[in-house]
Amino acid sequence: MSTDPSSTPNLEGDAQPQQWAGPAGPVIPDQELVKELLDQMELKYVVDDEGDLAAPWTTFRTYFMFRGERDQQIFSVRTFYDRRHSIEDKPRLLETIDDWNRRTLWPKVYSDTHDDGVVRLISENQMIVGTGVSLEHFVASTVSSVRAAIEFEDWLVKRLGLNPEIDFATDEEPGDASA
Repeated sequence: MSTDPSSTPNLEGDAQPQQWAGPAGPVIPDQELVKELLDQMELKYVVDDEGDLAAPWTTFRTYFMFRGERDQQIFSVRTFYDRRHSIEDKPRLLETIDDWNRRTLWPKVYSDTHDDGVVRLISENQMIVGTGVSLEHFVASTVSSVRAAIEFEDWLVKRLGLNPEIDFATDEEPGDASA
């Protein structure tokens, strides 16, 4: 997916928790509520083959997923970062994401190494929603999850001195003729 939902969501506008009117008691969030929230944030999204919502950026994709049985259902905001790292870079990468995980409460970030030796990063936030949650809490947590995914990407680029202009279609630096 290469759709860029304007790169930066409207996190300051209508998506603020205090502007969401809802029931006074707990709600059990569902995909329709998430779609409404993403619309309020002015984020483009798609529904993937497994039925999960995904908001694709140029450098990562954020999925909004519900898993588990009704009373124990978990809502997960999981971001898959598209930047490819080599297996040789994995020790430095792990040291860096360990530092992130120590310094921040969330999202927690981990690595995924593919059979071809390519290392990619994934961040994740979860909350149990099956027994009900405050609508304000759900909205605030979801908005914060999106913000944190963006912040992690920016932090990683700065921390590792990466080129933010990498072409993710080819994984080449601009002007790189090595391919």
